[in-house]
Amino acid sequence: MSTPLDEAAWPARTDRLTLRPATPDDLEATWAFRRLEVVNRWLTRAPATIEEYRTRFEDPDSLAITLVVELDGQVIGDLMLKVEDAWAQAEVAEQARAVQAELGWVLHPDYAGHGYATEAVRELVRLCFEDLRLRRVTANCFADNDASRRMMERIGMRRELYTLRESLHRSGEWLDGMGYALLADEWRGIA
Repeated sequence: MSTPLDEAAWPARTDRLTLRPATPDDLEATWAFRRLEVVNRWLTRAPATIEEYRTRFEDPDSLAITLVVELDGQVIGDLMLKVEDAWAQAEVAEQARAVQAELGWVLHPDYAGHGYATEAVRELVRLCFEDLRLRRVTANCFADNDASRRMMERIGMRRELYTLRESLHRSGEWLDGMGYALLADEWRGIA
């Protein structure tokens, strides 16, 4: 089955990193950091066991939107690239198919503070606009997730949305959320 990621040339390389589609063999490497509370406190899912994690990670739909980030051959993070349709009125809906993507990222905390996440996400954005020829990328985070918010701003994304107590966190608290976006023509101006 073909996916939008098939349109890009893999692996993608930056000065220090390699990005490539995830495979089932990446399960343990990604579990090593996704299971950490400091990481999963901001994630949609926090499986308690590797077996729970395996069910979601190895699902073909999940693998189809997951990339891994490698440093010297070691997996240090993963990225989500979910190509989506834009909202459109019925008469022009066909023109809005698969023209944008939602992005997400996770980095092993042992590698934080060295610019790896920023480098990986900048390359992901480049892939979206150059290889996949998308027109827009978006990303969301809890407002309290300062690291993600700062990174979105660092790569040139603009805040489009701030929601008050919109998202129920597993802690039981309703948290504020933020949404960021970047258009291809904006990216060309900053790239």
